[in-house]
Amino acid sequence: MEGPRDEFKWFGEGFKGFPKRLPEDCVEYAIHIVDLKIDNDFKIRERLRDIQKTANELTKKLLKDYIWQRDNFTLELERQDDNHFLKGRTVYADCVEDEWLIVYLLCEISKAFPEAWIRVHDTDGEFLLIEAASALPKWLNPEIAENRVWINNGQLKLIPLQQSSIPKSITTKEALSILNINPSRLIHSPLIQEEAFYRLRNYPSQIRGNLHHALLPIPRKLAYILHTKPTLISSAIEAFYLRDPISMKPLQTSDANSLPFPPQDFVKTSIRFTKVGYAQLKSQTYVLPSLFEAALPKNVDSSTVSRADAGMRLTSAFNMLVCDSQNRDKKPVREIKILLDDAEEDPSVLPLKSEIAKWPQTADDESWLDVDFSAFDTELSGKAGKKGRDHPKVPSGMRDATAQENLRKMVERFEAFLNDDNAGAEGAEELEDMDFDNDEDEDDDNDGDVSNDGEDKEISFDENEFARLMREMMGLPPDSAAPEGTPEARRADDETCKIEKVGTEDEQSDEEEEIHKVMQRMEDELNEFGVLNLNPTPRNANASSHTLKGKERIIENGYMENEDNDSTGEENLDLDDIDFNLAKNLLESLKSQTGNAGPTGNMMGLMRVNMPRDEGDKCTL
Repeated sequence: MEGPRDEFKWFGEGFKGFPKRLPEDCVEYAIHIVDLKIDNDFKIRERLRDIQKTANELTKKLLKDYIWQRDNFTLELERQDDNHFLKGRTVYADCVEDEWLIVYLLCEISKAFPEAWIRVHDTDGEFLLIEAASALPKWLNPEIAENRVWINNGQLKLIPLQQSSIPKSITTKEALSILNINPSRLIHSPLIQEEAFYRLRNYPSQIRGNLHHALLPIPRKLAYILHTKPTLISSAIEAFYLRDPISMKPLQTSDANSLPFPPQDFVKTSIRFTKVGYAQLKSQTYVLPSLFEAALPKNVDSSTVSRADAGMRLTSAFNMLVCDSQNRDKKPVREIKILLDDAEEDPSVLPLKSEIAKWPQTADDESWLDVDFSAFDTELSGKAGKKGRDHPKVPSGMRDATAQENLRKMVERFEAFLNDDNAGAEGAEELEDMDFDNDEDEDDDNDGDVSNDGEDKEISFDENEFARLMREMMGLPPDSAAPEGTPEARRADDETCKIEKVGTEDEQSDEEEEIHKVMQRMEDELNEFGVLNLNPTPRNANASSHTLKGKERIIENGYMENEDNDSTGEENLDLDDIDFNLAKNLLESLKSQTGNAGPTGNMMGLMRVNMPRDEGDKCTL
């Protein structure tokens, strides 16, 4: 029987025609030796071991107290296509700063070894080029970028296209051949490098900035574990953050002694977290099990309760990690059990309060947890500048005037978008530069189609006209006869003529009656859900105010509170007021997106309208 072909590999490893793909939230890096003077495998391996030794010394120097979110930085000697090189892979999970720390370490290594050429990529591919997207030449696109980006001597260098060939991606072997034969061809752009390495500007001081210290009350056993092996905290927080009912079940016990870390014998000590880990521990909604809740201090200030709650969460996290059977073979769990066994055999290894008092008692400011969502939206939209990126402080809350102004701006820009005469088949362009005054009077002779304020009447949204068309579409008679000679009357005459041409005089009267009954039922159902009620009266709006939430309540309270409860609703809103229906529909559409991308959010973003957070029932302006 014929054996498997060489190009076949297991699923996920890739095979010919289907290159392998990295796992999610993973960065991979490789260091190759490119030096014509080093012409044999033995010398190459020796040089790679020197690099490996330098990398270990560098990590010990810079990362002595650092905590990785999941995997740490490692370099292993490998061989592929008769080529020896160093390779590593790190899963950084939710902590993107771990990825950039690795890039910084690789840059420092490349400065110490000019003959080292380093490639680094992640799940998204050449992420350094993604960072520098605004400065890249047009020819460098994702389809051909693979293996063209290299770090050498602390610089970012690109392999250009061959003028005589069709643009395509290159293999690692082809890239190394180019680096060996003609390294002068490579492109080094200071602008691209500045953009790609922008996140490295604060290193190595940023390494300390990625950590957070908090003074928390935790069980003495746990304090002993964390003081002996601080890096175990990452695995515990991940178990807490990804918990499920099965992992939480052991915590529902009423017997404290059945837990490896019972909520008792508390000591206050400084705990070192990653900032991402601390945010994960604090931000999630978590109801403490009864055994843990009973251990919370009573009749104390809110800050003490907050620290105690964080300590209980951390204690719960370690209990989840150790008690979950699916974690029993993991290295962190084995290490924790060895330390617990040591404490069980010799309780004297547990620290006394006098010893704990001599430990560092560091507590960092937690203000970084308070996110300025205006600045956050600016970052997401890519509007933040590169240099001088400090943004003016925007109040986290909104006042009534601000909310009203945002609504007016939203409606104004949306109407201007609908009334844009210059929009063609490609859609509206440059919404941010839209001229809301529309001073130009180019079509003065077109029977007044364009009013002085620039609104195109033929495409402008008219609620009464919409209601009339809906009724005609369903075969319902109009509410009232239009005055003779008006455009409505002329349109009605035209429709009548069309119906007379199509219809016949011998139609069954019972069939017409049945159609009208069906249409009437449809109209009743539409009215029941408020579809045809395009102009709700203040009475109806006030009557239903108890069912509104969040942004709808903002509109109700901001624009309806001064209306008389006995008003008939026949008067229109003032010209300075917001178009209630349009604003309400836009906000409801935005709310239905539940924070995800959607048509309303995308359109508002193009119009540079930053929407406030949806606070639900707790929203107060």
